[in-house]
Amino acid sequence: MRQFPPWVNWMRHHFVFVAAVLSAFIVVSAKGQDRVTGPADAGQGVVSTSTLSAADSAAPDASPAEVNGTVTDANGDLIPGATIVLEGPDAPSHHTQTANDSGFFQFEGLKPGGPYRVTVSANGFQSWSSDPITLASGQFFGVTNIKLKFDAGVSSVTVYSSTEQIATQQVRLEEQQRVLGVIPNFYVVYDSAHAVPLTTKLKFQMAYKAATDPISIVGAATLAGMNQAGDTPNYRQGAIGYGERFGQAYGDGVTDIMFGGAILPSLLHQDPRYFYQGTGSTRSRLMHALSAPFICRGDNGKNEINFSSMGGDLISGAISNAYYPESNRGPSLVFTGFALSTGERMVNTVVQEFILKKLTPGAKGQF
Repeated sequence: MRQFPPWVNWMRHHFVFVAAVLSAFIVVSAKGQDRVTGPADAGQGVVSTSTLSAADSAAPDASPAEVNGTVTDANGDLIPGATIVLEGPDAPSHHTQTANDSGFFQFEGLKPGGPYRVTVSANGFQSWSSDPITLASGQFFGVTNIKLKFDAGVSSVTVYSSTEQIATQQVRLEEQQRVLGVIPNFYVVYDSAHAVPLTTKLKFQMAYKAATDPISIVGAATLAGMNQAGDTPNYRQGAIGYGERFGQAYGDGVTDIMFGGAILPSLLHQDPRYFYQGTGSTRSRLMHALSAPFICRGDNGKNEINFSSMGGDLISGAISNAYYPESNRGPSLVFTGFALSTGERMVNTVVQEFILKKLTPGAKGQF
C-alpha cells in the first residue's frame, strides 16, 4: 500500500471537508428556495418536491477514515513483516495486516467513530498497543511512536528482510546474555541453526561492549589483586604496582578481544562466536567444544581453521612485550600466554556446552 506524505494527506482530508461544507450549503439553499417558492406556486408542488428530493440525495454520507503508521524498534530500526491488528467497535471493523518492507501499514475505508485500537506484534519483540482511537469523518489518522521493545526471552528473530537486520537483532539477544544475570556471556550463539554472519560493524560492536563492560573491568581489577599477592609480573609492590598490574591485566584482555574478536575476524571473514551444539551424544558435544579454539565458522557458513582466535592470542602476547617488566619479556611471554589462553578457551567452551546455558537467563528456552 502506498504511503502518502503528510502534506498530501492534509490536502486530501481538507478537500473532503470543503466538499462536505459546499454540499451542505447547496442543500440548505435548495430547501430555503423550496420554502419560499412553495406557497406562491402551489400548482408546482410536484416540481418543488422533486427538487427537494434531488437536494437530499446530494447530501454526502459520512466519509470513510484511515489509520496508518510505521513499525520500528526501540532504536528506530524498521520492522518489516510485523503483524498489525485493528480492533473496531464491531466485528466488521476488525482487520489484520502485515507491515510492508518499510514497516508501513495502512487501514482504509474505516467507519468514523470508535473506539479503534491498534495492536502490533513481531517475533522477538513484546507486543505494543495504542490508546483508543476515535476517527472523524474522512480523517487520516497516523499512529506514532510505535517502538517495539526487544524480548530477551525469544530464541531467534526471523522476520527481517535482510541478513544485516537479522544479525543486528541476534547480536542484541546475545548482548543480553549474562551468567546468573551478571557475568557477560555475549560470544555464545544458542540458536545456531538460524545464526547469520556478522558484519564488520557488529564484530567491533561486540568486542567494544565486552571490553568496556563493568564486569570485565572488575575482573581485571580482581586479577590484578591476585597477581599483586603472587608478585607477578615483576612490577613493584604498593599502590603503583597494583595500578601497573591492573593496566597489564586489562590491556591483555582488551588487545585479545579486539584482535581475536573484531580485527582478525573482519579481515579473515570468520565468526568469533562459539556455536552451541546442544544435541547429540556427549562425546560429539565434547569434541565440538574442545575443537572450537581451533575450528571456527566462516562468514560463508563453512568450518575453517580458527586463525582469528589463535592469531589474536599471539598478537596480544606480542603487544604485551611493550608494557610488561623487562624481566618478563621475550618469546616465552608470547608462547606461554598463547598456550594458557588456548587451554582456558577449551575449558570455557566445554563449560559453555554443558553448564552455562542453564545458568544464563533468557537462554534456557532457546535451542
